[in-house]
Amino acid sequence: MPAAEPSATAKPQASDAHGAYLAYRRRTTVRVGILLALAAVVAVVFVYSLTVGPIPFTFSEVLHALFNPGEDSQLATVVNDLRLPPALIAVLVGAALSLAGMQMQTILNNPLAEPFTLGISAAAALGASVMIVTGIALPVIPHFTLPVAATVAALAASGTIAAVARMRSVTKETVVLLGIALVFTCQALLALMQYRATTESLQQIVFWSMGSTMRGTWPAVYTVGLALLVATPLFWINGWRLTAITLGDSRAAAMGVNISAVRSWTLIGVSVLAALSVAFVGIIGFIGLVGPHIARSLVGEDQRFLIPASLLTGAALLSGAHVASQLLVPGVALPVGIVTALVGVPVFLSILLQRHRSALKGAA
Repeated sequence: MPAAEPSATAKPQASDAHGAYLAYRRRTTVRVGILLALAAVVAVVFVYSLTVGPIPFTFSEVLHALFNPGEDSQLATVVNDLRLPPALIAVLVGAALSLAGMQMQTILNNPLAEPFTLGISAAAALGASVMIVTGIALPVIPHFTLPVAATVAALAASGTIAAVARMRSVTKETVVLLGIALVFTCQALLALMQYRATTESLQQIVFWSMGSTMRGTWPAVYTVGLALLVATPLFWINGWRLTAITLGDSRAAAMGVNISAVRSWTLIGVSVLAALSVAFVGIIGFIGLVGPHIARSLVGEDQRFLIPASLLTGAALLSGAHVASQLLVPGVALPVGIVTALVGVPVFLSILLQRHRSALKGAA
């Protein structure tokens, strides 16, 4: 008998699969190129942030101070001891807040979610302020009293948000309104703390409420850096689960994702990142909102690329705000929280307007 001829659809199917593979490779190459470009932007802005200050330096002077500190000890002292910790904390806190905001938007399926808008940052600042006013210190690790208090308060706020978000009748807008209510509640309690505080304590509380990278220290750099080193791989391991959640709870559950567990652990990681950021630099808003949206517009929802893109965009944004805070008013370092708010509020309003237009089109 003659051999059976191959099916007429075999070649088109193979061609379609090959075309899809090539398209996937092209998208991956483009995304990797975007990540490399973002990393280059972060590096340039970071080095530039070391050149600005009361005494301006050139790029070459900064590089010599970093890699050849013995040539000019005075220059090395200014760059490495005075400017390097604030510049590093700006990069790390920006990355932490952007990553936290991105994961909150993912698990709550809400583009407006981030530690600042949902009250987690305000709760963390309140926890730290209570310790400042009362003078309570941990017996074994007194230097970590503020980070621990901020983390506990942030976890309490996250738990409240998570509990409400799980209710069937609760909408995305309700979660945002709850966050706004938490912000106002924490701000009212912060005002009460300020009313009762001494002059010295009041200055510290004002610092927390405005946000500043200029008080960055090496312990702060190590602590926030360690938190990122622990949280980022955990988010990466759960990346496919978090990506599945963006498709909807029913689809994610059908894929075998334990939605409740993923949301709980993610909220814990988000709370720790936000709390440590607030404990060391104060309340800095909208980095967790703007950074993830820029990252999504560049690389999409795939967590394999979205996680590093969010880290890099947040680092670039806060590092740039750190530079701007020193250049807007010559001779004065403005609180960086003011700069980020000036940028973040228009973005927040644009997202609200875009969602309103989408709702009107859907109704039509």
